[in-house]
Amino acid sequence: MIIKNIFWDVDGVLANLNYAYYNFLTKHPKYAPMYGNITWEQLPEVLPIVPKYGALELKTHPTLGTEMDYDFCHSFEFFTNRPLYPNVIETLKEFHQKGYRQFTMSATFDVETKTKFLNKLLAPVTDFLTIKCVQHGKFMHDTAKEDMLKSCFEEYGLKAEETILVDDRIYNQYATINAGANPIRYRCEFTSDLPEELKWIPEVRSMEELKDWLNKNTTME
Repeated sequence: MIIKNIFWDVDGVLANLNYAYYNFLTKHPKYAPMYGNITWEQLPEVLPIVPKYGALELKTHPTLGTEMDYDFCHSFEFFTNRPLYPNVIETLKEFHQKGYRQFTMSATFDVETKTKFLNKLLAPVTDFLTIKCVQHGKFMHDTAKEDMLKSCFEEYGLKAEETILVDDRIYNQYATINAGANPIRYRCEFTSDLPEELKWIPEVRSMEELKDWLNKNTTME
């Protein structure tokens, strides 16, 4: 398999969104009275993982999902409190040296805010990493990933079959397939198994595992 392009999902792959959720639930003035004493391991009890997502989402809270999601997105100190996972910068630099073209994609409520945040978070690699953000609701799909991929293929002259998207969300595996690209499932701290029909998708749990998979299964020419 020839792979020349790597698209990175940010939250859950490059940056620890679960960390941001935990701090939000335990320290936000509105939610700390309810969840200030929960442990890290109890996060899935508060935010049940539904099959569509396959990972933690504030929207999945049984009664306060919409409210929590709004408050999180409009609380800059919590929204931006998502550190990079270990070895992210080093790995992106290594892939760049090998010749991969790399992109991040993120759908957000505020394109300007998220773009500024990602440029700061990923500052050491912005000389070669293309950061793409899109407003929620701009495209008709539940997730904008499918349309964003197709748009980037056209804009940058990329071939879908030479592209992987590394993403933790299950619905984005379908988006990748529909766009004609190759999905890679990233398993972060709280992720559920793929459905039976997607069991063929490679799964990795670290940047080292991803590098190993690429070395064993792909070439660049």
